[in-house]
Amino acid sequence: MNENLHRLRGRLEVETEFGSFLGDTRIRLLEAIDKHGSISQAAKAVPLSYKAAWDAIDAMNNLSDQPLVSRLAGGRNGGGTTLTEHGRQVIALYRALEAEYQAALERLVNTMNDGQARSFQQFRQLLKRMSMKSSARNQFSGHIVGLREGHVDFEVRLKLDDENELVAVITRESAETLGLAIGMEINALVKSSSVLLLKDRNIRTTARNHLWGEITRIHDGPVNAEVTLSLESGKTVCAVVTHDSVESLGLAVGEQACAVFKASAVILCLYA
Repeated sequence: MNENLHRLRGRLEVETEFGSFLGDTRIRLLEAIDKHGSISQAAKAVPLSYKAAWDAIDAMNNLSDQPLVSRLAGGRNGGGTTLTEHGRQVIALYRALEAEYQAALERLVNTMNDGQARSFQQFRQLLKRMSMKSSARNQFSGHIVGLREGHVDFEVRLKLDDENELVAVITRESAETLGLAIGMEINALVKSSSVLLLKDRNIRTTARNHLWGEITRIHDGPVNAEVTLSLESGKTVCAVVTHDSVESLGLAVGEQACAVFKASAVILCLYA
């Protein structure tokens, strides 16, 4: 057997429209959370930075039908974190698929010659180059519940969960390209820099999207701060604001706040 064939041993990754949703690192993070009940300890065990661990959890919770991780009340960096039953089911399914995947690779290795192995590696590299990943911090998935056609643009309403909807405004050409229809599942991207934060429920804005949630994290950077809100459904919204804004608005972990962004700031994408 050619030694190069041994390199076909791989790791299972579950892909979404935004790139990798589940892979070895994220599964090990979920397993560590289940073991330690703490994000900081789980991050050290993987290892990941504390922020990278939270970013991964936010991404998984936002793209999952049900939260995989539940955060218990605590201080700014305190409180406990627990894996939900759905999270445990996801781990079990991933590990079962991983075992089947590895068994399939081993069967493939046993039947490959050198030329086939090289072709397989070239194909694998092509897939990696063609994979699209987004820099948008907020990534959501929802079903279209409303379409309103204008002379120039389309208004699209997405149902995120039982309590929240998103509104996007896109061009007619984009709507035709995506083939939008009621009931279709589609993905929405929103840059964190496009999200404003409010605390006063009496303030009215022209922005179409208002998502209320609890501030669960404030990550201070050299110039700005990254503020994460958790919605009741377990999904999260991230905003990047100045330190002055954090102080003037009195933003703090445990406080309620509203993430506000324009419909034109929402980018819709569909996996081809």
